[in-house]
Amino acid sequence: MMPKAGDTAPDFSATTDTGETLDLKSLKGKNVVLFFYPKDDTPGCTIEACSFRDDFPEFGKLNAVILGVSKDSAKSHQKFKTKYKLPYTLLSDPEHVVADAYGVWGEKKFMGRTFMGMTRSTFVIGANGKILKVFEKVTPMGHGEEVAAVLR
Repeated sequence: MMPKAGDTAPDFSATTDTGETLDLKSLKGKNVVLFFYPKDDTPGCTIEACSFRDDFPEFGKLNAVILGVSKDSAKSHQKFKTKYKLPYTLLSDPEHVVADAYGVWGEKKFMGRTFMGMTRSTFVIGANGKILKVFEKVTPMGHGEEVAAVLR
């Protein structure tokens, strides 16, 4: 089940694009933008990732850390970050443990076939660890600005 605004954000540990482990609780005192996306270097995901890149200076002013999550490997994340100059951390969730905790792993339909995958969703988590806003079925274009507006 997907947590909602007002809930305490589920804690997690995940491997970053540099191979280190990041725990959500280590970010207490900062706002966290946790965005889940289906796959590195695909059209919609690239638009969304670059939207956060383009608005990155604004998030710095808002005491916010941006974390992108997909089931891709750390190595895939490194290539994606380098190719598009993404200045924030990407988390690898190959067993969809983090995605399950946030209720964003589920059945998807694409071109007539059904499969399990990551739903494009974003959770804005306040410095106190509570979820401020949930964006479901995100439209990638301009999403960074939309999220920054929540934190302002």
